[in-house]
Amino acid sequence: MLSPKFFIDTLASWGVEFYTGVPDSLLKNVCAYITDHIEPRRHIIAANEGGAVALAAGYHLATNKVGCVYMQNSGQGNTINPLASLTDREVYHIPLLLLIGWRGRPGVHDEPQHVKQGKITTGLLNTMGINYEVLSKEEDTARRQIEKAMTSIKETGDVYALVVEKDTFDTYTLQHTIPDTYPMSREEAIQTVAQAVEPEAVVVSTTGMISRELFEFRAASGQGHGKDFLTVGSMGHASHIALGIALQQPSRRIYCFDGDGAAIMHMGGLAIVGSQKPANFIHIVFNNGAHDSVGGQPTAGHLIDFPAIALACGYRAAFSVSSRNELDGLLTTLRDAACPAMVEINVRKGNRKDLGRPTTTPIENKEAFMHFLSK
Repeated sequence: MLSPKFFIDTLASWGVEFYTGVPDSLLKNVCAYITDHIEPRRHIIAANEGGAVALAAGYHLATNKVGCVYMQNSGQGNTINPLASLTDREVYHIPLLLLIGWRGRPGVHDEPQHVKQGKITTGLLNTMGINYEVLSKEEDTARRQIEKAMTSIKETGDVYALVVEKDTFDTYTLQHTIPDTYPMSREEAIQTVAQAVEPEAVVVSTTGMISRELFEFRAASGQGHGKDFLTVGSMGHASHIALGIALQQPSRRIYCFDGDGAAIMHMGGLAIVGSQKPANFIHIVFNNGAHDSVGGQPTAGHLIDFPAIALACGYRAAFSVSSRNELDGLLTTLRDAACPAMVEINVRKGNRKDLGRPTTTPIENKEAFMHFLSK
């Protein structure tokens, strides 16, 4: 495996000093090293991958240097527009280096949401005309690949990608962490809200730990899973899925269980919810200020005011709580709150080490959920 220090030092020898992107589980060790060793103005965790490409483009325009954009391959879709209409040689011809975690690589077992993306990862790069290498786990070979990538970028001015397989980078533990000050765990908060949801209501939960913890709560309490749509992929889109349901079933309360990173990724969704004003929509943001599912890298979640943003977007009510007592009290009054309503629940980072994954397939989840909605 590659040492994150070796990788970043090698890029530095080629003049790469700026990093931006969205964290990925396959890149978590190198992302943690970047967080600890690259000053904040030269390392920006972006709202989404397309924004990261734009940040790196702005960096190049200001410095004439090449930035590195990191992402999980599930984020390639967010990059297609700026790669095709901003950085491409037929438009502004802006060079940058992509570092892409290859979840779902064919022949490697992975979760269902990564399988299709894994099959098309390199195909998308080929379609976009982006040269790439699958990064070696051996230092000498990786050094030559980086030399090839950077030489190509400097000679052609084009974008180049390094695709990263599972277990490419050696372990590195993030040192630069912000102390947790919130008494509730996310799992406790999820269980508390799920217990209070009306019998006929449904939950649309976002990708990552939130859906996993909701699934385990339902399993442990014997409730079944038909009331929950577990959005195992499509990070940032849970609120739009929930809105689509809410507008078609106005007599049923629809809860969106969102995360701070997911809500920030496509924050424009709040404006659409607010403009539609569904009277049965409750948006819960479990805010731990971190991308918890992919290594705990920080988000801007605790640096912004979700309730104020929601109200400015047209939500009719918004609340923020940070303790179990506050949450219990709010859930009592929430039944009569004007909707759409936003509830920010500030929680600790982290999760149980033995936390499982849904044992139903996405198709089984969809069918059970639609059956419940049809009642």
